Amino acid sequence: MTTANRKVRAAAVQIAPDMESADGTLAKVCEAIANAARQGAELVVFPETFVPYYPYFSFVRPPFAAGPEHLLLYERAVVVPGPVTDAVSAAARSHGVVVVLGVNERDHGSLYNTQLVFDANGELVLKRRKITPTYHERMIWGQGDGSGLKVVDTTVGRLGALACWEHYNPLARYALMAQHEEIHCAQFPGSMVGQIFADQMEVTIRHHALESGCFVVNATGWLTDEQILSITPDPKIQKALRGGCCTAIVSPEGNLLAEPLRSGEGILIADLDMALVTKRKRMMDSVGHYARPELLSLMIDDRPASPMSTVFPQSAPVVPAGVPRTTVATFPSSANESSASVRSVHANAIEA
Repeated sequence: MTTANRKVRAAAVQIAPDMESADGTLAKVCEAIANAARQGAELVVFPETFVPYYPYFSFVRPPFAAGPEHLLLYERAVVVPGPVTDAVSAAARSHGVVVVLGVNERDHGSLYNTQLVFDANGELVLKRRKITPTYHERMIWGQGDGSGLKVVDTTVGRLGALACWEHYNPLARYALMAQHEEIHCAQFPGSMVGQIFADQMEVTIRHHALESGCFVVNATGWLTDEQILSITPDPKIQKALRGGCCTAIVSPEGNLLAEPLRSGEGILIADLDMALVTKRKRMMDSVGHYARPELLSLMIDDRPASPMSTVFPQSAPVVPAGVPRTTVATFPSSANESSASVRSVHANAIEA
């Protein structure tokens, strides 16, 4: 772990999307990257599914009435790779910053809550999908898989990411902890549920920083009064679309490195002294000297899930013509089991 004498300037962006245009939201992303870079930021983190916007409508509308908004989200969603990733990649490369961006990803007939990590050279080094959408979100997004539970090496250090209530899944967090993340990037929608959501969020990200012994950079979204009105005209329902913002940066010792942003748009900046990672882990390393793997351990299936696998891949050995044989195939025990696990046994070969 190369932490000694290294400091990283991080930026957490609290920002409102352009609810009328996906291109407008993308323009705000590129503008915020440039703004943060001017302030010396080397890492810029945006809110959950910020492009084109978080599906706030699904929280306040019944499913039967949400069809038009859902279809519009399909139309505006991000294809990876595509024009949006090209633009963000260029911005990251131009300003020499690592960017963590939440998007609604469209993959043919499904949408996913996706987190994208771009290194400072513009390379897309991680694409991961939220493993379990929460409550109303399950009507909008499909489920991710274990292939995205990865920590990646970037210019600013070993970086992991989770979205929203994935932070309430201790095994998902432990999967990243076991890969020795130094900086954890958290994303929440913001402008939902009220102050209790913000309070719970702060407890959650501070606890992860302490337990993982890493920095946490958390970004939440923001809705203006006009945007809330456009989602619902009902004043009672509008209350469900206010509060819930806690854009914050936390040290491995659980300290807030700047006063959190709880309303409005803004960019929170803090310097991360990476020596604090070792300082914390010297006392309590959850995946090292404080672990008991012979008693408690995590098993993870990190293979990409696929709706189809090839039973007899083209690389299977060819049995010469005229050789009597009986073929027995063992099929995958689950939809995600890779075709590599499919075996064929040839019997009744030529007798001696």
